[in-house]
Amino acid sequence: MEAAMGLMRRIPPKHTDTALSALLSLLPHHSSDLLSQVDQPLQVLCDVDCGKEFILCEYNRDADSYRSPWSNKYYPPLEDGSLPSSDLRNLEIEANEIFAVYCDQYYEGGTSSVYMWEDDNEGFAACFLIKKDGSKTGQGRRGYLEEGAWDAIHVIEVGPEEEGTTNYRLTSTVMLTLTTNNESSGTFSLSGSIRRQMSMRLSVAEGHICNMGRMIEEMESKLRNSLDQVYFGKTREMVCTLRPPSEVAQMRMPES
Repeated sequence: MEAAMGLMRRIPPKHTDTALSALLSLLPHHSSDLLSQVDQPLQVLCDVDCGKEFILCEYNRDADSYRSPWSNKYYPPLEDGSLPSSDLRNLEIEANEIFAVYCDQYYEGGTSSVYMWEDDNEGFAACFLIKKDGSKTGQGRRGYLEEGAWDAIHVIEVGPEEEGTTNYRLTSTVMLTLTTNNESSGTFSLSGSIRRQMSMRLSVAEGHICNMGRMIEEMESKLRNSLDQVYFGKTREMVCTLRPPSEVAQMRMPES
């Protein structure tokens, strides 16, 4: 299992489904662990009742059906699917409306979904999801990418309230895939994923959504900076070393 998880951490996100299917065939006795621990590229389904898209993940799945955060119904229909309590459902509705605005302002479009459920520690958990298709044929407004996808998964565990404060534990994963194809640069592909965690104890005076929103905003900023340094920075360094710009190349040429 340890070797399988190490392999999945090194697989590009766009090949995750293929690699996971192969591992499930090789390790059927670890199928539940693999499915719960391996983050897969997010998929989208349309809620026909509301006319809105929602994101599919393990946290809104029951059997082979997925619950929409907009209508609170399962697709395909499921009679006895698990549902959040009324108080948690009201919080979920508010979180989806706010997070949709956040997604549009920060990502210039995309699909967002928020799911909440009770946990075993007298608290609750929430999953905030964003999927942005940045390709020319998708939601890419600038038209720079032939293919491009940004999948963000934020899972927050909220502990029970004690003396007006509570503990928040955030686990965030971002999967990035992009491909360019133009005359100046040719075909170039880059993909990778990154995961980080943070815990904070905060006052609940302003509400859970404010606290969770600030944590997600801070974490996404850190993840974007890490991706820029690790993937784009290292790639730029390698390209400039292998193929230095013309000015640098001329300076390195020996004088005749």
